[in-house]
Amino acid sequence: MTQKEINIRYAEYSSLEEMDAQDRELAEAAIKAMNNAYAPYSHFHVGAAVRISNGDIVQGSNQENAAFPSGLCAERTALFAAGARYPDKDFLSIALAGGVYGQLGAHPATPCGACRQVMAQYQAKSGKPLSVIMVASGKIWKFEKVDDILPMIFNSI
Repeated sequence: MTQKEINIRYAEYSSLEEMDAQDRELAEAAIKAMNNAYAPYSHFHVGAAVRISNGDIVQGSNQENAAFPSGLCAERTALFAAGARYPDKDFLSIALAGGVYGQLGAHPATPCGACRQVMAQYQAKSGKPLSVIMVASGKIWKFEKVDDILPMIFNSI
């Protein structure tokens, strides 16, 4: 037997002002997208924003439904909208922000497993790293590629 180890590197910022202009713009778009969440059951509003290779930003928000699990997470809402609108463009980065009753949380909201896999699919489609930014009121995490939040990505087919 051989013991192996997976190391994950990420940047942590204490405020939006520490980020470069493009990442800050994307993070602010994710925060703004929280306002469009439909979350009457969990009251947890999530916004996401995807930067496309042409510079455009596509936003999404979580959409809940009384018939669980018919709702959809903000990340997939944004990614699928971007994929439908820009089928031939690469996705460069995605930011997400979340909190109860639309107030940005103190800790970064992290994507569910299904959203991580969808991010991985779009990263594979472009053949380039898709950076992931998770925004909270007191800290912001930036991962350079989806692999950092989803080690051993499913790509067996």
